[in-house]
Formats: sequence, structure tokens, C-alpha cells
Amino acid sequence: MHKNRRTFIQQAAALALGSASPWVLANSGSYPDKTVRIIVPYPAGAATDTLGRLAGQALQQALGQAFIADNKGGGGTTIGTRALAQAEPDGYTLGMVDSTFTINPGLLGARLNYDTQRDFTPITLIASAQFVLVTHPSVAARDLAGFIAKAKAEPDTLAYGSAGVGSGPHLAGEQLAQQAGLKVVHVPYKGGGTVITDLLGGQVQFAFATVPTLAEHIKAGKLRALAVTGPRRSALLPEVPTFAEAGLPGVDIMPIFGLVAPRGIPAAAVDRISRALRASIRQGEMQARLKAMGFEPVGSTPAEFAQRIQSETAKWTEVIRKGNIRPE
Repeated sequence: MHKNRRTFIQQAAALALGSASPWVLANSGSYPDKTVRIIVPYPAGAATDTLGRLAGQALQQALGQAFIADNKGGGGTTIGTRALAQAEPDGYTLGMVDSTFTINPGLLGARLNYDTQRDFTPITLIASAQFVLVTHPSVAARDLAGFIAKAKAEPDTLAYGSAGVGSGPHLAGEQLAQQAGLKVVHVPYKGGGTVITDLLGGQVQFAFATVPTLAEHIKAGKLRALAVTGPRRSALLPEVPTFAEAGLPGVDIMPIFGLVAPRGIPAAAVDRISRALRASIRQGEMQARLKAMGFEPVGSTPAEFAQRIQSETAKWTEVIRKGNIRPE
């Protein structure tokens, strides 16, 4: 009698769960029970897209459901990020963000059609990356001190390229100029590939980019590396000092890549996704793959990621304000 009653209760619970809303499922042990979409605010092939797909693969292995990338590029990432903010907070739509997420509030101000602090729930900071400052070999400077001395002696003669106004490489150059008291010329391009082409050709004299992007050109002697950002030297460029070692610790740009969700996602879903992804980043195959691509694996808690978003936003808002930078 008791056994039949217990069986009936279990069957009734299963039937109720099967017809429950996605929000209820996300708060239950059955989450996820269907495909989860990861909005990527870039076209396929971008670094953020690559990391989003890598995260999706790790989550699929850990949780047994498909996590698929949904590319919504354009608008300086605002199109995809806005779509994420408006998505149902049921745990079945997540999104990738990077440093542009923390730059846009200061750059766009009231024109930004979402609030990065209010409209999203941080899940995990997946990885960060180091920037390297490089010069064309024609620049008569062997190290960072020599470069700063030359730029001060010849104001407004050294030009650097970036992928556009407000991009990470642009703000890295602006941060360098503010920290060292330099007057240099910013040349915005429509894409990072063209910047590298013109840098190799000497049309611009210096630039910032992620270490993996420029490592081969540096090793081939086509570009000269002066310093890398971050607390330690790059494994790809162990002979290049950090900015702190070179005497300018205030240059601290480290592009970030993380997973977020719309505001209101059930806490149980956040916890399940974050724990699974952090485990893979910290000790699984994903960690090895991140390092092989030149990224710094992080795997933060949601609270740690929220704090990082807040501090990065404050930092870039101040750099933008001091530089009087306006969007194109």
C-alpha cells in the first residue's frame, strides 16, 4: 500500500515537472532539459565566438544538453547584447561578453539601450588575454623607456592603429598616453587585420594587440615587442617584460571574455552552469585549450565576475572621460 502510494506520488511529480514552465525546470534538478542558446555579439570566427563555442562544448559534456552559438554581430556588440537583455530569463538563453561590454557604457552613455549593471546576471569570467605593445622596427626605441622618451621628444609624430574608436587597442593606446604623458596620433581602422598590415608596412608606428595575434611577427623580427600587460610575462613571449617591470604599471588592459545571462535567471541555473564551466576551465580539457590559444584561464564565481565587470567599467569610463573620446 505504501509502495503504491509512493509510486503514485513519484509519477504525479514527474508528470507535473514535464508540463512545468522553463523557469520551474531551471530551478529543478532536471535543468537543462533542452538546447541552450548562447548569443555571441560577433560574427563567427571572432575570438569571443571561439570562446563561446568552446564554453558550449564544455557545458554540453558536463550537463548532457546541447549549448549552441547564435551569432548576432553588429552595432559594436550592442545588437546581440540587447537581444540577450530582452530574452526570457529561463536559463535557456545565455550570452558571451568581452571587454566591449565594459567599454560601451562610458563610450555610448545614454545611447546604450541596456544597462550592463542592471540587465544581466554574470555567470563566469572564462578567460582574459594579454596585450602586447609593439613597434615597427624603424622606430628607434629598443625598450619601453626609449619609446616614451622618443614620443615625448617628438609629440604627435608617432601614430598607432586600432580597430576603431572605443576598441580595446584604442583605449590601450589612450591609457598608455595618459599614464606616460604622451601626445600620439590615433588612426582608427575598420578592422584589426588592416591595422596589422599597415603596421608591418610602417604606415603606423606602433599598436596594441593580443599576444597570440602578433607573436609570430615578433618572433620573425618584423615587429618589436616592448611590454605586455598583466601581472606576469607571457608564455609565448617570455623575454618581453610586463609594463610593471618596464616601469609603467598603470597600463593594465587585459581583455576579458565571459558568460552572462538575462537578469532574473533562476539562481539554481546560474549555479549549475557556473560550477560546471568553472570545473572545466580550472582542471579540464578546456584549460589546456585556452592556454594553447594564448588565453589566461580564469573560471571565476558569479560574484567575482560581477565585481570584475564593475571595476573594468569604472576604469574605461574614466579613460574615455579623460581622453574626451566620442563614438564614431
